[in-house]
Amino acid sequence: MALKQKITVIYPQGVGRGCKAAKALKDSDSLCAKARVKSYAATTTLILAVVCYASATASAGSVSVMGLFKDKAIVSIDGGKPRTLSVGQTVQGVKLIAADSASASIEVDGNRRTLGMGQSFAGGTPVGTRQTVSLTADARGHFAAMGSLNGFPVTFLVDTGATSIAINADEARRMGLDYRAGQATGVGTAAGVVPAWHVKFNTVKVGGIVLNQVDGMVVESGLSVPLLGMSFLNRMEMRRDGQTMTLTQRY
Repeated sequence: MALKQKITVIYPQGVGRGCKAAKALKDSDSLCAKARVKSYAATTTLILAVVCYASATASAGSVSVMGLFKDKAIVSIDGGKPRTLSVGQTVQGVKLIAADSASASIEVDGNRRTLGMGQSFAGGTPVGTRQTVSLTADARGHFAAMGSLNGFPVTFLVDTGATSIAINADEARRMGLDYRAGQATGVGTAAGVVPAWHVKFNTVKVGGIVLNQVDGMVVESGLSVPLLGMSFLNRMEMRRDGQTMTLTQRY
């Protein structure tokens, strides 16, 4: 017959309290972990809410009108891809109020503006139409343009065959331009290849159009008139109608 023996285990003094404390600590860690998860979730929700609110309330920095139709307008918002708005539609804080083939009424941040083709405004302030200059051809079909380089008055000859604005060394010295500090090169003229230097003009003005930091060239000899070349013209829309050429600043 098997004997059942009762075994009594005696723990050292304080062990029971230690076990209870360990259990309590474990429960506390579990509660802290749960609290951290809840806190992280709450923080994430708050961040997402702020982002969504910012996205919903963001307004356009600039709006340009690129096309006009009855009850529709093609606009570029903040220099982005052109998009078509219908009357009453709001995109990125830009609302089209009315439109026809002549103009569009647009509301941004509660302010309404009436803009025509090619017009734009930035930061809620209209910048009006892009600057335009009209030139008339002379008897030989050449277009001359009154303007200035670095504040010095000059009369340009429009030349789409010139890669940049070009002036001769005498003009450069008159302006006090240290052109020999620029990169040296050579250009072909009727008199052969002559020395030239690449330069940068701080300001170039033609009519009401003003451009900054425009590439140019100073030619030692063989150039009798300043040339208004493509470093300037590439930043224009050019339209010719008979004896009239219209330059409209693009950017």
